[in-house]
Amino acid sequence: MFSLPTNLKKIALFLERLPGIGQKTANRLAFFFLRLPDEDLENFAENIKNLKKKTKLCKKCFNLTENDFCQICEDQNRDQSLITVIESVIDLLSFETGNIYNGLYHVLHGKIDPLNHVGPYDLKINELLERLKKDKNIKEIILATSPDMEGEATAMYIKSQILDLKNKNLISKNIKITRLAYGLPIGANLEYADYMTLKKALDGRDDF
Repeated sequence: MFSLPTNLKKIALFLERLPGIGQKTANRLAFFFLRLPDEDLENFAENIKNLKKKTKLCKKCFNLTENDFCQICEDQNRDQSLITVIESVIDLLSFETGNIYNGLYHVLHGKIDPLNHVGPYDLKINELLERLKKDKNIKEIILATSPDMEGEATAMYIKSQILDLKNKNLISKNIKITRLAYGLPIGANLEYADYMTLKKALDGRDDF
C-alpha cells in the first residue's frame, strides 16, 4: 500500500489536528506546502517558529500584541470611556471587521465553565475590576459574552462584582453596565426561532 513520505505525512497529521481540518484537507494542504517556493516556505516556517516568542498579551486589555500595549489601547482617537468585555480575541476581530465600534475592549480569555473546571479566577476578571478602579474615564461597560449558559453566568458574575465595587465606593456609581441585545438575525423566519431567541428579541426591542 502506498504511503506518503514520512516528513510529508507528519505535516499532514499535524494539520489534521487543526479545527475543522479533515484527513483529505490536511493532505491537500501538505501538498500545497510542498509546492510552495522555498522562500515562501521558509518565511512561513520562521513565522510559526516565532509565533509564541513574539506574541504576548496587552498589559491593559489582554488583546494579542507584539508590544506592551495593543494598537487599540494606544489609539487615543477611540472612545476611552467605553469598554466592551469579550471572551476571546476572535470576538474582538468580529467587532473590528465592520468598523461598528470605536471604544476599548477587555478580553477575558474564556468564560466561567464549571464542567470544564474554569472558574472566575481563571479568567481576566480581577484585572478588569482593577482597571475600573484605576481608570476614572470609564462610563460604560458592555458585557458581550456569549448568549449561552456559561456566557450568561460570566456576565452575571462580572455585573455582581462591579456592583460590589460601586457599593464600596471603589469606583464611580455612574458607571453604566449594559449587555448586548441578542435576538433574531436579519432575514430570519419566526417559525424557526427557539423560545430563548424570541425572549432575547423581545427584551432587546427598540422603538419603531
